[in-house]
Order: sequence, then structure tokens, then C-alpha cells
Amino acid sequence: MKTFTTLLALFSAVGALAAGGATSQPRASLATVYYSCVNNKEAALTFDDGPYVWLYDISKFLVAAGGKGTFCFNGNNWACIYDTASQNRVKYAHAHGHQLVSHTWSHPLSFDQIHNEMWRIEQALERIVGVSPAFLRPPYGNYNNLVRQVAKQRNQSIIMWDLDTGDSLGASVAHSEKVYSDAVAKNPRNILALNHETYSSTAETIVPYAIKLLKSKGYQLVTVAECLGGLAPYQWTAAPQTPSSFESNALIWIPWIPI
Repeated sequence: MKTFTTLLALFSAVGALAAGGATSQPRASLATVYYSCVNNKEAALTFDDGPYVWLYDISKFLVAAGGKGTFCFNGNNWACIYDTASQNRVKYAHAHGHQLVSHTWSHPLSFDQIHNEMWRIEQALERIVGVSPAFLRPPYGNYNNLVRQVAKQRNQSIIMWDLDTGDSLGASVAHSEKVYSDAVAKNPRNILALNHETYSSTAETIVPYAIKLLKSKGYQLVTVAECLGGLAPYQWTAAPQTPSSFESNALIWIPWIPI
């Protein structure tokens, strides 16, 4: 009888394994995805695809209004982040209190090199200003469970948006301004807006319009980390390093890690 009971237990365990039951491997953890802020009367303006030449104007408008923004940087999209001019822009944004976010290395997220795409931009920010980003803005807002798994492994949350100005899609200034005015007319508790710092019309016209409108309605201009209840913007901070001269064109390979 004891032998029969043991065999029955063994067959039950094998059956559970084959069926993906309790003995199967647990699912990988997924990074949290934020589509909106949580604090009342706060607006987080985010700017993708830099660091680029219009960063200075955007920063000056925000700072003059007593606000801060969130810059989602690529490593090598419009320009390489290791170029002297790009490094200066990163340093300027950080020195003026804006939040720096990973937007991956080359913008088109290659899923077979996903760790590499994320790690290279993280390394650049660590070396240039000494910060390790706690947030990821996926290119085009595209993500799946693999992206969420890798972001979780890298201790990052994913930030999306609830207002898109359409500037990267060729929208006119009038259209982008109407997006802001229509949104504010609904008196939302908060706003998490997608803009791009790579367009002069965004920096010189749309951003000043949005700032004036939002301030007139009582919204504070804050970073994403602040609007999410005061989360930490970075995993850690340290003294900046000196990037090597060869790094702007160097290909750094990190093998894909099965999840």
C-alpha cells in the first residue's frame, strides 16, 4: 500500500509538470508602466530624442516659470551622446534640476539586443553626469512583456503619456497647441505630456504656450518622478567619469540573457 501511494504521488507530480502546474517555473516579474501622474494639479512635460540643440531653450522656459521637465535621452539618434556638444547638453539639463530618463541607445529598439540598447545609454548617463536612470521611455511607446521583463531586471519603471502633442508626426503648431488647450479645458487632475526636443517649433512656440496655459490653470510643472508621488528619479548617483574618446563609435555587445 505504501509503495502504491508513493507511485501515485510520483505520477501526479509528473502530470502537473507536463501540464505546467505548480511545479512549473514562475513567470518573470514585469516592470511597472505609468501612463499618467498621480499628484493633483501637476503637469509633467517630457521631451524625447535628445540631447539636441533645442534643449537649452526648453530648459530656460521651464526654469523661468519655476518648473522642471523630463528629458528622455538616446545614445545615438540625432547625434551621439558622447559628442562634446551632446555631453554639454546632458550636463546642462542635469545641473538645472531636470530629470534624465533612458530612451535606449539608438531609438529603434532591437529586441534581440535589448539589454545592450538599454545598458549603453545607462552607461553614458553614468559616465557623463553620474546618474543611473530609474525610468525608461520605450521608443515610439512600443513595449511588450520582454521589454517589461528586461526593464524590471534593470530596476527601471516604464513611463508613457496621456497627452501627445503630435510634433514628431508632423502636426502643426496650431494642432499641438489645441491638444494642450483641449486637455486643460477638461480640468484633469494632472497631465503627463509627450513632446520632442528635436523640433524648433516645439521649443520656441509650443512649450512656451503650454507653460503659460498650464500655469494659468494652477498646474505645477514637475518631473515625472515628482508627479508619480515623489519617486526616486535615479537608482543611484555618483561622481561623473571621463568618457573615453573612442566610445562615440564603439559597439559594445552584451549577449541576450534568456528570461
